[in-house]
Amino acid sequence: MGNIEVRNPLFSKKHKRSEARLLIIDDNQIRFNQICDQLKENDFSVVATLLDDVKNFEKQLNFKWDVVIFGRAYDLKVDQAIALIRSSTQPDLPLLLLNPDDYEYEQYTSYIHKGLYDVLNIDHPERFYYGLIRTIAFSRLQQQQENLMDELETAQTQAQSLVEDSNKALAIIQEGIHVQANPEYLELFGFKSEDEIIGLPLLDLLKPKNIAELKTRIKKASQGQLDAGAFSLESLNTNLANKNPLTIEFIKATEEDAIQITIDMESTAAKSNSVETAAQNPHVFQQINRTLQKQPAAKNALVSFSLANCPEQIFLSDWLTSKTYFQNIRAFLKEQTKVPLFKVDTSVYIGLFQADTQEILDSKLTSLSTLTKPQLIDVNGSSYPLNLRMGFSLLNSTIKDELDFENYIGQAFSTKLPIPCEKTTIDFGLDTDFSPNIEIPTSQLESPAISIVPVATQPVEPVFIAPQQDNTLSRLAECLNKGEIHLKYQQLYDKEDTNLYTYEVTSSFIDGTNWKNCCDILELADDPELSIKLDRWILVESCKQLHNFSTQYPTAKLIINLNKHILLQDKSFPEFVAKLITIIGSSAEYPLILQFAEEDIHQHIDEAQKKITQLRAHGAQVSMRNFGRSMYSETLLKQLDIDCLALHTDLTQMLSDEASTQELNEKLLAFQEIRPSLMLLRELNDMNLFANAWNVEARFIQGDYFQKKLDQLIDVQDL
Repeated sequence: MGNIEVRNPLFSKKHKRSEARLLIIDDNQIRFNQICDQLKENDFSVVATLLDDVKNFEKQLNFKWDVVIFGRAYDLKVDQAIALIRSSTQPDLPLLLLNPDDYEYEQYTSYIHKGLYDVLNIDHPERFYYGLIRTIAFSRLQQQQENLMDELETAQTQAQSLVEDSNKALAIIQEGIHVQANPEYLELFGFKSEDEIIGLPLLDLLKPKNIAELKTRIKKASQGQLDAGAFSLESLNTNLANKNPLTIEFIKATEEDAIQITIDMESTAAKSNSVETAAQNPHVFQQINRTLQKQPAAKNALVSFSLANCPEQIFLSDWLTSKTYFQNIRAFLKEQTKVPLFKVDTSVYIGLFQADTQEILDSKLTSLSTLTKPQLIDVNGSSYPLNLRMGFSLLNSTIKDELDFENYIGQAFSTKLPIPCEKTTIDFGLDTDFSPNIEIPTSQLESPAISIVPVATQPVEPVFIAPQQDNTLSRLAECLNKGEIHLKYQQLYDKEDTNLYTYEVTSSFIDGTNWKNCCDILELADDPELSIKLDRWILVESCKQLHNFSTQYPTAKLIINLNKHILLQDKSFPEFVAKLITIIGSSAEYPLILQFAEEDIHQHIDEAQKKITQLRAHGAQVSMRNFGRSMYSETLLKQLDIDCLALHTDLTQMLSDEASTQELNEKLLAFQEIRPSLMLLRELNDMNLFANAWNVEARFIQGDYFQKKLDQLIDVQDL
C-alpha cells in the first residue's frame, strides 16, 4: 500500500485566505512583531493592533476581532480584560494569555476557569503557532455560526413575506382594463380562468360604493403617484358581500403605463375586530424555534408578560410619551429577565426560560413573581406606573405551527407562575398583617415577638421634621402591609473568583412617582417599631429569594442593607437571624452579611459591638456601608471587630484618574493595616471606573457595568 498523507484542515489555504484579526495587549513591540511575522510566514493575512492601556482597549472592543492576546500592560490586568470582554458586544471573543514570567503549570486550571481560552508560551514558536491558529479557527467557527443563524432568520423572514404576498389577490391594470390576474384574484371575483377577466374594466368589477374616490385614486396611480398606501373600499359586487370592506393598494408594475392592484384576502373588518394574536404573527414561533435550536436545554418554558392595566396618564399624554412608554416595557423586561424576548403584540411579550433540570427551571420561574409588584418605568425623564400580568407554559418540544403556538400563549395567560408548596408557616414576630410565610421543608419554628429596648445615643444635631413626613411613614406602612416593598439584588465581582454569587440587597418603595430608599428615611427614628417590622420583612423576603436561588447556586450569599433599630433595639434579632440561616439551606459559611451605616454604628459603638459579636455567633457577618470618608473611620476599625466594609461612593469617584486612584489605594492599604477586612467598591457604572478598580486593594467591585440592580437573583455568567 502507498503512503496516505493526512492533512490537518487548520493548515489549508482556504483557512488562511481571510484576514486574521488580532488585538494584542502588550508593552513589547518586538513580541507584537514576532506574532505577526510568524503568521505571515505561514501565508496568513494579518490585521493586528497593539495597545497596553484600558482606554484604547475599550475603544477597540467596539470592532470585530478574531482573538485577543494578552502579554503585559501598563494599567490593565488579565482579569480586567476578561471582565471587559464579557461586557462587550463580543462576549465570547477568545482571550489567549502569553506565559507570564511567574507562571506555574498548576495555575492553568484556574486561568481557564476565569475565562481564558488558553495559555501559550511564545518562547516555543511552533507550539505557540499551533495554539494560535486553533484559537483563530474556533473564533471563526463561532462567527460563522452566528452569521448563518442571522442569514437563516433573514431568509425565513423573506420567505414568509413571499408567502404573505402570495396570499394577496393581484392583477395588472392598463388604462383601467384588466390585462393579467393571479389565481387568488380570479377566485376572489368568481372566475375560473384568466381569459374570463382580461379586458374587463376595473370599475365594473370592483363596483365601488364611492366611484368618484376610486376614479381619483386610479388616475393618480396611473400618473405615478403611488405613495398613498393601502385604503379600504366598500364594494357593491355581490360576490364580495362577505369580504367587505376590501383592503386595496396600487403599486408600480413592471410594464410601462401599467399599474398593479393588490387586495388582501382577509377583510379589513375581520382584522380590526380581532386582537392580533401570535397566529397572525407567524414569525414569532419561528424565532423561538431557532433560539431553541441555537441554545438547546433540557427544560424550557414560555413566560407571558402583559399589562395588568395601563395608567390613564399614558392615554392622556402626547404620542411620543405613549410610544416611548410601550417601547420601554420591553427594555425593562430585557434588563430584569436577561432571556430572549419575543414581541407578540403592542404590550405582550414572550420570554424563553431554560434550565438543565425541572427543579432549576421552577426556581427561575418562582423568582419572577417579584415583577408582579407595582413598578415605575422612566419615560423621557418622568416616571410612570407599570403593572404586569405574568403566566407560563412548559415547552416540551419545538412549536409545530401557528395554532400550536397560540395554544401555548393561551395556556401561559391562564397559568400563574409556580409557587412552592406551603410546608412550614413560621411566625417571625410581626403583626398578623405583616407576617410573611416561608415555605421550607423544616420543622415548625417560633420566634418571639419584637421586644424594643431603648438605646443611649451620643448627642447629634437636631433634625427638622416637616409635617408632610408623617405621610412618608403612612405610605411606607401601607406598602409594607401590601407586600409592595421592592427588593433589588446586585451581583458583586470577586477579584479572587471564589465568592462568585454574592449579592447586595437594597430596598425601596414607590411614593407617588418616586422611589424612596428604605435606608434613607429619617422619619423612622420616630417609629422604631415600624423600622424593625420593615427590616424583618426585608430579611424574610430576601431569604426566601436566597433559599429559592440556592437550588441553582448553593453557595450564594446576600449582603442585606438594614436600618439601625433592628440591630440596637430588637432583643431577639440574633435568634431571628439564626432561624433564617437555618431554613435558607445555603452551603456558604456565612450566607447572610447584615449591613448598617457607618454613622449609626459610630453613634452606638458599644451596643453595636455587642450585637456584632452575637450575630457572628449565630452565623451572620456584619458590614458597614458608606465607610471611609469620615474622620472617625479609622477609629471605628480599631474599636470594632468588623467583617466587611462597603466604601462610600465618594471614594469610587477617586478612580476617575490616575493620581486619585493611587491616593485611594494608599487609603485602602492603611485601612487594611489597621484591620484586614473584605472591602467593596460600589457604583462602578462605567468602564473606566470598573477597569481602574483592579488597581486598588478592594476585594469586591460592583456597579451597573457588571450587573444592574435587578428584582431577582440572576448570575451574570449564566446569561
